[in-house]
Formats: sequence, structure tokens, C-alpha cells
Amino acid sequence: MKTEKEKMIAGEFYNPGDAELRIGRRNARKLVKEYNQNDHREKGKLILEKLLGKVGENVFIEPNIRVDYGYNIEVGDNFYANFDCTFLDICPIKIGNNVMFAPGVQLYSATHPLDPTERNNGLELGKPITIGDNVWVGGSAIIVPGVTLGDNVVVGAGAVVTKSFPKDAVIAGNPAKIIKIIEPK
Repeated sequence: MKTEKEKMIAGEFYNPGDAELRIGRRNARKLVKEYNQNDHREKGKLILEKLLGKVGENVFIEPNIRVDYGYNIEVGDNFYANFDCTFLDICPIKIGNNVMFAPGVQLYSATHPLDPTERNNGLELGKPITIGDNVWVGGSAIIVPGVTLGDNVVVGAGAVVTKSFPKDAVIAGNPAKIIKIIEPK
């Protein structure tokens, strides 16, 4: 029988009030508070290594960061996130190498049932988010559950990304759509 944590990470209905999950969120909040109040880069890296599931080389996240658990977030090498980014990581959020986030980027792997009867029973679920290599996400963009962005994607500021996009796409709008394909040089 699966634990509530295992169900959560697998994208199945789970009980967010489970004791293990409450402790996980509480631990994440403590580390997030410590990170957001820190002003030493090396100490910040050590905090991120405790908070996140995987931290590549040359990773920097400006404060204030917000996460649910942290342990479901993996970031590759050369990752930069500007101020005030949010990662709702009930399911895995995987971010490739050489990725940049502008201020206010929001990644939501969490969702709720559309049916009000199911929604009111208190159970939640989610879907993973995957971001490829060499991706640039513009300010205040929102990426919702189940989205995969291919390598070299550029997301315009304020975009609401509700579906997956292939490599080399420039996307923008609400909902986001392809506005250009990047031609290799």
C-alpha cells in the first residue's frame, strides 16, 4: 500500500493533511525562510542543497523563493531564477541546464479535481512539470501541471502555459501559443 507521499509524487489523489506531508511542508518553510533571509552566496547554496532534490553547478535563486516541499525540485547546471519565483512541487519539477527565470515565474504542479464533490472531499493531485535545456522563461509567466517544455524554448512575459511545447519554440500569450520557431545558426 502506498503512502500519501508516494501517491502525491505519482500524481494520484492524496491526503495533504497526512502527518508526513505536514512535516515536509513545515521543514521546507523553515529552509525557505532561512534562504530568503540569507545574504551569503555560499551559505545559500548549502541551504538549496538541503531544500531541493537536486542542485546542479552554478545555481542561483534570488529571494524570495516559495516551495511546497522542495524535495521534488531538480535543477540542472547554470540555473538562475530572479526574484519572487514560486514552485508548487507536489509532483516532480525538473529543470534542465542553462535555464533562466525572470522575476515572478510560477510553476504549479498542484491541481484540484474539477468536480466540486471530489474537490470538497479534501483530496488533491498533481502532474509533473519538465523544462528542457537552454530555456528562458519571461517575467510572471505561469506554467501549469503536466507541461513539458523542450530545449531552447523561450516563454514570453506573462504567458500562461497550459500545454507542452516542442524544442526551439518561442511562446507567448494566455493561453500560450507558438509565435515563432527558432532557426539554428
